[in-house]
Amino acid sequence: ETTGGRMPISFSGGADANSLKDILATGIGPVTMATTLLKPGGYLRFKQLAEQAAEAAMDWFAVDVDKVKALADAMIAAPVNQKRWREKVKSRKTGSPLPLFDCFKAPCKSGGCPIEQQIPEYLKLVADDRADEAFSVIAIDNTAPTILGILCSQPCRDHCTRLDYEEPLSMRDVKKMAADAAEDAYTADTDVTPLLTDKKVAVIGAGPAGIAAAMYLRRAGIGVDVMEKLDTTYGVVRTIIPEFRIPDADIDRDLNFALATGFEIKTGVDPNYDVDNLLETYDKVIVATGSWGKCLNPIKEGGELAEDALDFLWRARMEKNASLPAKVAVIGAGDVAMDCARLAKRTPGVEDVTIVYRRTETYMPASQEDVNLARAEDIRILELMNPVRFDGKTLQVEKMKLGAYGDDGRKRTEGTGEYADLTVDHVIVATGATVETDLYEKNGLALDKRGRLVLSDTFETSKPGVYVIGDGRKGPSTIVDAMADAKRVALDIARGMEVKLEFPRIHVAEQVKVIEGKRGTIVHRFHDEQEGDRCLKCDEICEMCVEVCPNRANISIDVPGFANMRQIIHIDGMCNECGNCATFCPHAGKPYKDKPTFFWNVDDFMHSTNSGLVATADGYRLRLDGVITEVEDFSGLPPVWGALLDAMEKDGRPFFMEATHADL
Repeated sequence: ETTGGRMPISFSGGADANSLKDILATGIGPVTMATTLLKPGGYLRFKQLAEQAAEAAMDWFAVDVDKVKALADAMIAAPVNQKRWREKVKSRKTGSPLPLFDCFKAPCKSGGCPIEQQIPEYLKLVADDRADEAFSVIAIDNTAPTILGILCSQPCRDHCTRLDYEEPLSMRDVKKMAADAAEDAYTADTDVTPLLTDKKVAVIGAGPAGIAAAMYLRRAGIGVDVMEKLDTTYGVVRTIIPEFRIPDADIDRDLNFALATGFEIKTGVDPNYDVDNLLETYDKVIVATGSWGKCLNPIKEGGELAEDALDFLWRARMEKNASLPAKVAVIGAGDVAMDCARLAKRTPGVEDVTIVYRRTETYMPASQEDVNLARAEDIRILELMNPVRFDGKTLQVEKMKLGAYGDDGRKRTEGTGEYADLTVDHVIVATGATVETDLYEKNGLALDKRGRLVLSDTFETSKPGVYVIGDGRKGPSTIVDAMADAKRVALDIARGMEVKLEFPRIHVAEQVKVIEGKRGTIVHRFHDEQEGDRCLKCDEICEMCVEVCPNRANISIDVPGFANMRQIIHIDGMCNECGNCATFCPHAGKPYKDKPTFFWNVDDFMHSTNSGLVATADGYRLRLDGVITEVEDFSGLPPVWGALLDAMEKDGRPFFMEATHADL
């Protein structure tokens, strides 16, 4: 500033295609970068960067100080540059082991989505203006496409590769587009599957889990009766979640979609079910009664003056009475807490809404999207505050600090002994509903020492033939998790009844060159059907370990005879074990340790544990699953390893073997 911008300035501070043009426009240059090249896309990102640099090229006269100041302010304010943009998602990795071959994987659907929806497929179909086909793909796994098109927590987004480019795809929005365009017609054309067995299943509860279980089973040709204590269906979705988030019409669309498969729902049923009596009529019983117990109230004194979150939300939606005084505090930071706060903010007469949370935003159970919406609606968020007492006018809180990590992966909190008073007229406790277990015990379903149901891997209780799913199994969770419970139980019941319940996989082709062209390009979110075009189709071409390796120690090569079009090979002599490939690999494994490895010399081979191959003076030495064998020529190798060697030579990469022999 003191030189009037006449002093040239270079920049090296995390620039990428999100910011390069704006930086160059200030007159700053040159701009150097490295971090962006160590993320998926890797050196392929240079093309877009070069194009941006060419567009911004100009004769240098001075640095525009005002532009620099404005850009600095904009960069600090931009969500993409703030810790919370990525802090909640510490890793995109999933739990699957990294296979030696055929490792390409779309982590959004395999490890991200609990019901394994075919996400890249429906994204592509919607983008291609084929909504009817897209909905048919969605309907294979999803029993509530519209509801999840509005309310899904989108765990798929936490694993989307685009998270390391600019922002994950909006899978939920695209799903809703398909449902809006095609669900009604699909429902009208649904044929009821004939009953394929005389065995029947009773489902207790017509919430998302119960309806999903009934739909899966009935679609397989199994008779189902659903019993619901309320006079309406879909449980929390219809009776608790505020109407501004999802209206009845959208819920009814999914109800019609489900009922079209051929089952009925009996409402107003006595809630005091008896599974032994039901087992006299039905072969299996699924309990899907949800989690309706009061939230645990952390207020030590005056807690009785606070209102439970479910009570507030119920009276707002079902009794059309959301009346509140002027100043409201909501205790908790999950999705229900956000619903309470946002509904309170919309209530006439309410002037101020505050969310009080004992940890920091990083550890809030609510989705970051919902937290951002609350903040955008001028709802105050107080972190590291634990409520202590409430007298109807003042909420006293203790200031907290973060301690060591707990078993749940979140940091514990510790009191500081310092207190503050908040002027509050009404407190809503939204710390998470609890599971009411009285009926479980009455029906002889075993609980463990902590009062939780004892269940098998398929959620069968201690009483054979009786299953528990959804929020009633483990407490408040998400709609898609409840659906996943239903899917697992339905598959188990169908197997036991010797009836096929299938979820066919659909292939939607996209040209390889088109996919490759997207892998090095930052493209921000579209708010229409074209959002699906941002999908990188990772199960067709992954190669992230190749892209992010600064040394090119991982290579991809066409090898005939495999499921994936290309195979990943690790070149030991090029690797310094930085671990970057392990960071971005969607599997749990490490490519530099787990992929087929080619060694430059026998000494390196013997000092490694990798499955791999080295040329020797007498032929080849191969380690596979820890066992070393020696062969004289190609013919002695397992066919897949011979195919790898052959493919490398045909691809013009035999120098690895030449380097090996020269080293001997």
